Amino acid sequence: MSPTPVEDAMRLKITEALKPSTLEIQNDSAMHAHHKAMVGSVSKETHFRLVITSEAFKSKMQPARHRMVYTLLKEELEREGGIHALQLKTRTSEEEERQLARENAEQGQPTADAENR
Repeated sequence: MSPTPVEDAMRLKITEALKPSTLEIQNDSAMHAHHKAMVGSVSKETHFRLVITSEAFKSKMQPARHRMVYTLLKEELEREGGIHALQLKTRTSEEEERQLARENAEQGQPTADAENR
């Protein structure tokens, strides 16, 4: 049995349904284990941050994108001892490229466009 069954289920469901080009799953549960709401919880997988880049999000606003992910993870969210907190960053490939270009510009690195000129 996997030591991370919730994370494994999330990765499988998101990969199958959204075909992401980027999928980052960060388990932040240990940072929240001392919170009052977590007292008595036997799960070590309750708090996650996800970054998902998928063309399935194209032409959808953030709330609709988040609903797509919540629907996929309904079982993990509703199960006792399941996901308590889920932070989502959802974007398309185009949005990811723009973000990386901004980050590179802020660090003084040339963008791909500038290199191609």
